[in-house]
Amino acid sequence: MLNYDTVSSKYKYCNSLTSYKRRKSIEVNIGDIALGGDNPIRVQSMTTTDTMDTKGTVDQSIRMIEAGCEYVRITAPSKKQAENLQNIKNELLKRGYNTPLIADIHFTPNAAEIAARIVEKVRINPGNFADRKKFNYIEYTDDQYDAEISRIRKRFLPLIKVCKEYGTAMRIGTNHGSLSDRILSRYGDTPYGMVESALEFLRICKDENYNQIVLSMKSSNPIVMVQAYRLLINRMEIEGMNYPLHLGVTEAGEGEDGRIKSSLGIGTLLEDGIGDTIRVSLTEEPEHEIPIAKFLVNRYAGRIEHDNILDTNGFTINSFEYIPRKS
Repeated sequence: MLNYDTVSSKYKYCNSLTSYKRRKSIEVNIGDIALGGDNPIRVQSMTTTDTMDTKGTVDQSIRMIEAGCEYVRITAPSKKQAENLQNIKNELLKRGYNTPLIADIHFTPNAAEIAARIVEKVRINPGNFADRKKFNYIEYTDDQYDAEISRIRKRFLPLIKVCKEYGTAMRIGTNHGSLSDRILSRYGDTPYGMVESALEFLRICKDENYNQIVLSMKSSNPIVMVQAYRLLINRMEIEGMNYPLHLGVTEAGEGEDGRIKSSLGIGTLLEDGIGDTIRVSLTEEPEHEIPIAKFLVNRYAGRIEHDNILDTNGFTINSFEYIPRKS
């Protein structure tokens, strides 16, 4: 297990602090639209309809696609809803749309295994995929903690097997608001806990030679979100990993406030060269999210080089924690 008492100074979180250069990741295939590698930063959104309402979900998906959405995410919290993804996919294909679909799964591993046979990508939340939140604080010994990881591995392996068999990609999407009791007990409600929550699952994938993975560190607090993504990159570098990243501020709101909040969190990381796909999460119709997402990513298409800025020597600010600057 990694020691989070100190942050490695050997590895940074971006290529340069003084000039723009996009972070290079491995390529992940999601249907016909690949992510990461040399591909453009992709734009996605999520339906708000009842997944059992096939027509309503298809109609909304088409509005999203025609607005420029490159991946359509659909919630599938139960086996029944996961099964209905096939009807949604068939109807979209019938109408001439083959945009990759992503199933959003919480709490129900069996639903994820069903969805992984139908859609191009599944998103799981490591905080609730194999755990139920009881708000208990537990002092784990190392042996007890390792036993918990073994339990997670046993529950997670069937999904990895299905994804490998069907060529399905996976997003391991940590959410600041739904960390497991186990993570909270050892790491607290912190960016460190968010990162370790994903790494527990990521290490299992690596052991199984499954690498079609995208990662996210979402929070409704842009400061926490930025810190978590930067720390995740630092830790992946240490463990020899280089997966693409999905950026987003959870439940940013609506109107001007939602757009500004999303732009602060997502834009900060994009400026670092971090991010391979983004979703602007507004409490509005999902097709309204696409223009602001496209506005953000277009800033980095054909980015014009600026005059050289000398690298800073002796950079002492900790980029992984928020500490007010002394003056």
